[in-house]
Amino acid sequence: MIRVLIADDHPIVRSGLRAVLAGDPDIEITGEVGLALDAIVQVQTARPPVDVVTMDLRFAEGISGAEATRRLRRLPRPPAVLVLTNYDNDVDILEAIEAGASGYLLKDAPPAALTEAVHAAAQGRVVLAPIVADRLKQRQSRPDVALTEREREVLALVAAGLSNREIGAQLHLSQPTIKSHLAHVYGKLGVSSRTAALARARELGMLR
Repeated sequence: MIRVLIADDHPIVRSGLRAVLAGDPDIEITGEVGLALDAIVQVQTARPPVDVVTMDLRFAEGISGAEATRRLRRLPRPPAVLVLTNYDNDVDILEAIEAGASGYLLKDAPPAALTEAVHAAAQGRVVLAPIVADRLKQRQSRPDVALTEREREVLALVAAGLSNREIGAQLHLSQPTIKSHLAHVYGKLGVSSRTAALARARELGMLR
């Protein structure tokens, strides 16, 4: 029996997931939560343990699904985490994969694909929606465009309208360091200005 915890801040989505998964005789729903942090608490206290957590990426309050995934995967007996989201841009995909997600599906996936993904995750296999797999393959084919985590942070703050001074203050970095990160970003994106960098990053799906 595969024990599954559902984490999503939309009650209707939780009900829909429960209805789909409950139709599989090999899946047991242990509970559902509306906050990512509550998923961690539930997993830590569940007896017997949770095998798979279906995790949304964006919650109205508290930590993100990616951060919850990262914390869940650090537990002594970590469950597999299957991301179920509406978002398929590179930023969200990379955050989830880097956090240790075992799978990444979009919420419009067919019911059969969802139950198959839960079984795959429980068996330690990775399952990706076709569009997600394609995006990762595209990134591998252009490694020069792959930004580091810090470069993505700097770029996101540039997109938010912050100056170099403000970015440095927020990340606790010197302005020369910020300029160095931006120079690397410009080089990888093949641009020479902040505006062009933002336009290119959005074109590549690097910004939400």
